[in-house]
Amino acid sequence: MPAKLLLIILDGVPHANWRRYFGCLEGWVATGEARVWKMRASLPSMSGPCYASIGSGNPPQVHGVLSNGIIKRVDLPDVFSEVRKAGGVTGAVAHSWWSEFFNRSPFDIVRDIEYDEPDSASINHGRFHTMTGYDRHNQATPCDADLFATLTNLCQRFDLNYGMLHTCTLDSMGHRFGHDCSEMDHACALMDAMLAGFLPRWRAMGYEVIVTADHGQSLRGHHGGTGEDQRDFALYYFGDGEGPKGDVVLDQLALAPTILKRMGCPVPPTMKAAPFLS
Repeated sequence: MPAKLLLIILDGVPHANWRRYFGCLEGWVATGEARVWKMRASLPSMSGPCYASIGSGNPPQVHGVLSNGIIKRVDLPDVFSEVRKAGGVTGAVAHSWWSEFFNRSPFDIVRDIEYDEPDSASINHGRFHTMTGYDRHNQATPCDADLFATLTNLCQRFDLNYGMLHTCTLDSMGHRFGHDCSEMDHACALMDAMLAGFLPRWRAMGYEVIVTADHGQSLRGHHGGTGEDQRDFALYYFGDGEGPKGDVVLDQLALAPTILKRMGCPVPPTMKAAPFLS
């Protein structure tokens, strides 16, 4: 049976904001309970393409999700499918696109908003949100503490081997206010505090935990392009694996095979990037 790991994705947080405002995460790095690296998103550095790359370990030019306007089932092995093949139980608390990419598409808001499917070949336990009505003036994001609690609930009820959580709060705040402002300072600090309320609990439940983003954002709240501010973000790792030393920049495409390796699952040949954790 695979080991246990949680992947926590905070959408749209640039590297500088991670290292400057997430004092709880940085405190665990300082005491040696976590490691942190810089990771670089694939191109284009848009949300949909990055989600598909995180799950499949392939660039958009291979998995075919080339923009946020192309939302479809990814026809490649992914972390959910490979954990299931190895006998593990999977769960996701995330934006509905994750269900479309890695379970079924199109997303039916009634059928797919919440499902428990023990025999699924991908996501067994899904809790999704659509952010219907989202725009610059209407953020339409769920409370992050509620999302963290929902994932924890799934872990307790169904003994998940692999759980993935994704929240758009900070990405939406960045699009609305930019990243050099008091609103974003406050939002990052609140997210850090909410995480701090759950990370010790997840570790006590036997999970290795990765906390990271899908892409960065510019100070003006843009991403999709090639700038380091749009592509680069932090990755925090809580676990016993050994990672690279020094100031390396990790490849986002290595995240999927790294997760599978840490969980003791075979890495499919379609995932070509080398894992960065032993």
